[in-house]
Amino acid sequence: MSTPTRKFIQLKTSIPGPRAQQILARRVNHVPRGVGNTVLSFVEKAEGALLTDVDGNTFIDLAGAIGTINAGHCPPKVVKALKDQLDKYIHTCFHVMMYEPYVQLAEKLNEITPGTHEKRTFFLNSGAEAVENAVKIARKHTGRKAIISFERGFHGRTLMGMSLTSKVKPYKFGFGPFAPETYKMQYPYYYRRPEGMSIEQYDEEMLRRVEDFFLSEVPPEDVAAVIMELVQGEGGFVVPSKTFVQGIKKLCEKYGILFIADEIQTGFGRTGKLFASEHFEIVPDLMTMSKSLAAGLPISAVTGRAEIMDAANPGEIGGTYGGSPLGCIAALQVIEMMLHDGLVERSNIIGETIKARFQKIQQKTSVIGDIRGLGAMCAVEIVKDQATKDPDKELTAKIISECARRGVVVLSAGLYGNVLRFLSPLVITDEQLNEALDVIEEVILENARRSGT
Repeated sequence: MSTPTRKFIQLKTSIPGPRAQQILARRVNHVPRGVGNTVLSFVEKAEGALLTDVDGNTFIDLAGAIGTINAGHCPPKVVKALKDQLDKYIHTCFHVMMYEPYVQLAEKLNEITPGTHEKRTFFLNSGAEAVENAVKIARKHTGRKAIISFERGFHGRTLMGMSLTSKVKPYKFGFGPFAPETYKMQYPYYYRRPEGMSIEQYDEEMLRRVEDFFLSEVPPEDVAAVIMELVQGEGGFVVPSKTFVQGIKKLCEKYGILFIADEIQTGFGRTGKLFASEHFEIVPDLMTMSKSLAAGLPISAVTGRAEIMDAANPGEIGGTYGGSPLGCIAALQVIEMMLHDGLVERSNIIGETIKARFQKIQQKTSVIGDIRGLGAMCAVEIVKDQATKDPDKELTAKIISECARRGVVVLSAGLYGNVLRFLSPLVITDEQLNEALDVIEEVILENARRSGT
């Protein structure tokens, strides 16, 4: 199968192709079925915003390895720095023989994260590990045990990560019991707020309920920290108001509770600012970062106020591979790209393009319920009808599957599984983005016609 009208998408076979089918057969026999996949193929080469599979098919990537590739696949500056580093040393473990890139990256993150106060940063392997360690540090510093997260939030698949996460299937079902002293507050969902209630009234009510929460669920004197995704990721790219976020921060300050900003998916230019915290004009006590920190290399970070971070004694935090030299080297290059190559500004242009296209599609079909996001962290909610707002998980799955068959990689999200989320590399060109959106528009309108909507 070929697509001569496409400039970037090149489909030489059906998806999966012959070679991919061979590997798939091996995958079924050797990899657990619980490891899910979006595209039924295997990558051979990746560059910028393009993926080429083992059969020579080229896709436009709007998933970015779940928000990991803001700087693009294989950015030349990162690749060169990694090759240079490989000739020096690969790993010594920072706990044994230290290396300067670890300190350099800590210095850089302390400099660029929100707030002018003195900070400390240390490194781990994954976002979930960053969350686990932020919780440890918060408890150590405050002497309190309870941790509050939010409905629809996602914080990882480890025990604490699952405990803080608020989506039972597929993340928690059958994996309990979960970590104690974790609680969940309500988080605004403006598209689904009570009919007739303004956003201002909704925010006021949501914040009022926090005081009720402290009466009915856990006293504030027992709470070490509140952890919040400033734009919910797996929850469906739900964006809170500045009023709500600042209101939660003020309540934390009132009761001596630490505010942890989970910037794992929102960090490094994704939302049109270097960090999402900047949109809400808050300074977190602790921040967790990972995903696009190092262009795909596994590294995560916890940055926080010096007096909080120094609460842990030597040996109480860290890990064998935490802050690997290769991860640090890659991250330093990524940050340079973010600061000097215009990628943060590019994020806003990408987001405007995506929203404008879907606003036009929304006029052609009733399956587009809500269009939302910050910067290039955009989402479209798929519904059975714009009036009822009933989620359409099945149609969403069909759209994603058909897009993959036509050469566009896109992901779902949301508590109801009915949200298309866009996490394209920020280096995607206008031509590539518009070509991908052409395909998505075709798929949505074709499937909407089949379902009579």
